[in-house]
Amino acid sequence: MKKAYWIVRGDVVDAEAFTQYTSRTPAALAKFGGQFLVRAGQFEAVEGPTRSRHTLIEFPSYEQALACWNSPEYQEARSHRLDAAEVDIVIVEGVDR
Repeated sequence: MKKAYWIVRGDVVDAEAFTQYTSRTPAALAKFGGQFLVRAGQFEAVEGPTRSRHTLIEFPSYEQALACWNSPEYQEARSHRLDAAEVDIVIVEGVDR
């Protein structure tokens, strides 16, 4: 089965409010097998536009990645992020290995 990923790029505009999101998100992700592979670490933009934070979250399958996004648990966490950060999120299926 192919894994899937959330590719997240964002700019935090209210750090205090953003912690309300980051404190809730791990439990929502874990329920669907999601795990952080990258979480706002050091980076260098070598081509094209970027944002200040980058996150990569791995899921066991594309279906699990979408189910997490649509879950009440994640949507509740997300509600705390809406005014705290501007983000781009793409859910993408991985390749067979």
